[in-house]
Amino acid sequence: MKHSPRPETVLDVSGLSVDFQLPNRVLHAVKDVSFKLRAGKTLALVGESGSGKSVTATAIMRLLPQVATVAKGTIHFGEDDLLKLSELQMNLVRGDGIGMIFQEPMTALNPLHSVERQISETLIVHRGLSKSDAKAQVLALLHKVQIRNPERRLKSYPHELSGGQRQRVMIAMALANAPRILIADEPTTALDVTVQAEILDLLTQLQQDMGMAMLLISHDFGVVRQVADEVCVMKSGEIVEHGKARRVFSAPEHVYTRTLLDAEPEGIADPLKGDEPELMRCEDLRVWFPLKRNFLGRAKTFVKAVDGVSFCIHEGETLGVVGESGSGKTTLALAALRLMQSQGRIVYMGRELRDVRGAELRSLRQELQVVFQDPFASLSPRQSIAQIIAEGLRAHKRDQSEQSLDQQVVDALVEVGIDPDSRHRYPHEFSGGQRQRFAIARAMILKPRLLVLDEPTSALDRSIQTQVLDLLKHLQQKYRLSYLFISHDLKVVRAISNAILVMNQGKLVEAGDTRSLFGQPQEAYTRRLIRAAVDFRSV
Repeated sequence: MKHSPRPETVLDVSGLSVDFQLPNRVLHAVKDVSFKLRAGKTLALVGESGSGKSVTATAIMRLLPQVATVAKGTIHFGEDDLLKLSELQMNLVRGDGIGMIFQEPMTALNPLHSVERQISETLIVHRGLSKSDAKAQVLALLHKVQIRNPERRLKSYPHELSGGQRQRVMIAMALANAPRILIADEPTTALDVTVQAEILDLLTQLQQDMGMAMLLISHDFGVVRQVADEVCVMKSGEIVEHGKARRVFSAPEHVYTRTLLDAEPEGIADPLKGDEPELMRCEDLRVWFPLKRNFLGRAKTFVKAVDGVSFCIHEGETLGVVGESGSGKTTLALAALRLMQSQGRIVYMGRELRDVRGAELRSLRQELQVVFQDPFASLSPRQSIAQIIAEGLRAHKRDQSEQSLDQQVVDALVEVGIDPDSRHRYPHEFSGGQRQRFAIARAMILKPRLLVLDEPTSALDRSIQTQVLDLLKHLQQKYRLSYLFISHDLKVVRAISNAILVMNQGKLVEAGDTRSLFGQPQEAYTRRLIRAAVDFRSV
């Protein structure tokens, strides 16, 4: 039997170890990592945050922070050991031989430069093109990554683009000089499931067209299942399992790999019994932002962020809100909490919230709390954990002693599964999952009745997501909490929500209990969302 030739090895990482010189110790971030990347193939590095995936990628690109050093190992790109190249030689490799898509495009893109300038820069530096020739190439690249109306987007800045558009610009930059290798570091994190599927399809198509090898870094097994040929599972800086993707997913050998696969949210939450009292009801809620005004200053056209949405939340219920970015999910929640100007009725415990003002409204906010998407951004880096969690108590219950405040902080941390001795440390000293628990503790210490959870698990590993979801379910059962749960991850929403609102372009497309909505969706948009999630997550 004649076998096809084995694809050429384009990158050979052997015995790579990376150490971080911390103030009091040395952190061995990557330990003796070895793998080969072959032409036209995709190898995925998977594992939880802190497992060493991104450090491995930045070591390949020679972009490690100053506190990090390569302790040993080799990284061969063709005949060259990248670790032995001069900085000038390495600059020629970056973007030309190896392109990289960074994890967060809003951070990686320069907010002061237009799309045209950011992409053309690499063409001018590496290929010596004139500005006019570079512009033509940029347009061709934007067409290639399927950005709509690319001529209009040339002068756009990153903040004017959606998450999916920013990611496509990052891909265009990475592919500008037709590299042999593309490193994609969490390329779909925090994107809607439909946009995730589009980005992955795009990367796969571009890889086939250009014959690139791709090193994919992800903590999301749904992403890896769809595109990877081989998988390396990393834990604590080491590769604990390596093999063909199909084998790793169907018959994992290492207990850690099985743990990660088992961490996927499963099941469908049951609907409520039907006799639970109503907690909040919104009728015909509208949030319209003026877009253009006439010479008298009156609004002529509007962006209808929320347009006539009605819903009801009962005591002990989790109401999920799903839809793509820009559909109005977060705006709806902020309007319902009176944190944003809106029109329509908002009735909380039988009382019209629009009639509540001043000190009375501030007092009522104890019962209506929010946990935001990014715990690192929502926790003040200048305050200790104890100060952050006690902040609400200091604002609403000013007559309490320091001893009483501290005891309540201790109790809140124990409630969310955190060692209270850590309360005098700062947010940057903790993992993403721990920071999200602090955010939950800060909300829970005021004994709320309604908790708005805005993408509370989107930036977390699957195993940490499961832990946070279990915590939320436990707190709900213990205190009869009601949740307004906003997410683009349908698997997470399905597992925790009793009922779901589906939103698109500010309007309520469909609503119903979770089991019925997933089993028999009535609207084409809902079916498209569910189909994208199923296709995206399937093996």
